[in-house]
Amino acid sequence: MKLKNLLVATVSAVVLAAPFTVSKAAAEGEQFIPMLAYRVGPYAAGGSGMFGAFEDYLALLNARDGGINGVKLTWEECETEYNSDRGVECYERLKNNGPTGATVVNPLSTGITYRLIERATADKIPIVSLGYGRTDATDGRVFPYVFPLITNYWSQNTAKIKFIGAKEGGMDKLKGKKIANVYHESSYGKETIPILDKQAEIYGFEVKHYAVPHPGQEQKAIWLDLGRRYKPDWVILRGWGVMNPTALTEAARVGFPADHIVGVWWSGAEEDVRPAKGAAKGFIAAGFHPSGADFPVLQDVIKYVQDAGNGNVDKKRVGTIYYNRGIIHGIVTAEAIRTAQGKFGNRPITGEEMRWGLENLNITEERIKELGAEGLMQPLHVTCADHEGGGNVKFQQWDGEKWVLITDWIKADRELLRPIIEASAAKYASEKGIEIRKGMSMGSDCGG
Repeated sequence: MKLKNLLVATVSAVVLAAPFTVSKAAAEGEQFIPMLAYRVGPYAAGGSGMFGAFEDYLALLNARDGGINGVKLTWEECETEYNSDRGVECYERLKNNGPTGATVVNPLSTGITYRLIERATADKIPIVSLGYGRTDATDGRVFPYVFPLITNYWSQNTAKIKFIGAKEGGMDKLKGKKIANVYHESSYGKETIPILDKQAEIYGFEVKHYAVPHPGQEQKAIWLDLGRRYKPDWVILRGWGVMNPTALTEAARVGFPADHIVGVWWSGAEEDVRPAKGAAKGFIAAGFHPSGADFPVLQDVIKYVQDAGNGNVDKKRVGTIYYNRGIIHGIVTAEAIRTAQGKFGNRPITGEEMRWGLENLNITEERIKELGAEGLMQPLHVTCADHEGGGNVKFQQWDGEKWVLITDWIKADRELLRPIIEASAAKYASEKGIEIRKGMSMGSDCGG
């Protein structure tokens, strides 16, 4: 019996140690999309909600429309557990699947994104890091296969400072203020430190950075310092997973007001606030979409996918922040495929053709309405030079039961950011021996 138990334990350990794959094998004539998912671990709420919704949207297109222009969509999950090494393993495992190989990869991890940039570029497979990832990849002249779409981290950060400035009575009132940046100690968490320091220099506020080790449950010392010594006017929370409710709980313990904590959008989901209970009431978070299921596209997902028993995540999560973000991932992916088909034909497209589709993607207000997503997402106009394509941010506040939008769209300070982005991208190009693509400007389309 002891030997049997040992064998079972050993086999279980091996299974858990390997990337887990859920397969929907692609047949000839189908469009394959790899899913570098994570449904277990401390960040499972984000991974399961986003990837579940992404897959639900693809399933909707298959069930309602017969795919995209007659091309059925298929996908395969590989469990990364938000671990960069496993993310690379999953990418390598899935990249050649389907009749044309991987169409596009969505790592949903800044760390995995960084690790895949050179691999995916060599393989000519676009990386979509929608709302996350390496910010200077916004410069598509240097990063032709990386797309930090809709709004990148630096754009979000300038919108946060604009929001805080407005709350203080004007940007000039930021002078002399103290802002604490409590960040996840990872590539994701560190991404905005340089731009925050730059803004502190411009506006005259002081910023102090506090690193929170993975997974984020040890924060007592940080909040004691914040509450009793540093005493900032505002806190920026760059949290993820269990770090978020822990931060809000510890802030309440030292008496720091939740309505002076401004979170990144990875701190602004229902799963980030509900475990903190009353400590979360009043907390503010950035966002590039609202919660809620009262959008025609979501009603179609419920009708054609969830109620048909083909949902890829619990129906109760439809309309939550992470779920709606996954729907936007699906919309952007499908529209880029549709754009590429307009040039290359109604067939499965390659990764290289998908890059063209992404670089010529123009999702207008009119198209958003046609998709049943009016009010759910902002327009998106991508070019060869601009791989962000949007840049606007809204802010929402937790009222104890639900997220409430408290601003309209706030535009990022792109005049400040673009020269910094280009300088950073040029440095990367120099280090890697990359020739910067010529003849492309921010506002111009890529053309043929």
